[in-house]
Amino acid sequence: MVRRPVAWVAAIVLFVEAIGIALLNWFLGVVVDRQDMSLAGLDSDMMSVSSKVGGLVFGLYFAACGFAALLVALRDRAPRLFGRILLISAAVVHALLGAFTVGLVGWGAFAFMMVVLGLIVFTLMAYDRREATGGPADAAPEDGKNGDNGGGAPVAAPPAPSAS
Repeated sequence: MVRRPVAWVAAIVLFVEAIGIALLNWFLGVVVDRQDMSLAGLDSDMMSVSSKVGGLVFGLYFAACGFAALLVALRDRAPRLFGRILLISAAVVHALLGAFTVGLVGWGAFAFMMVVLGLIVFTLMAYDRREATGGPADAAPEDGKNGDNGGGAPVAAPPAPSAS
């Protein structure tokens, strides 16, 4: 099956992306701090600190998303509510970042964002499909009644309405 390896790859990519985003913003904060210039009258120290804090927060967010994908890979089960919310929000963030990077950075960055988006969406959809089409949650009950009306006979459809 392909589900589990894709969830592993998604988790690894999200962890690497978390480190990359945090380091990139930290580097930008250091550059702004060493330039000692202002942008439209803003304090350069404030811009430096806000870049570092933003990178840390965004990095922690991607790390949390990576942890949710890691739990999916380890358990081989769909994420619970909070994990699902994290992964869906990460998919939306990657779609938006892909739209922005195509103009700012280029098609290579866009392709990377779309690959990560695909990994996240595949992870979410593959595990949902498994549980909806006969996974462990849909197993037959132990008493042998198979979840029907108890007598073993199928339930008949209601009669069609008559045109009177």
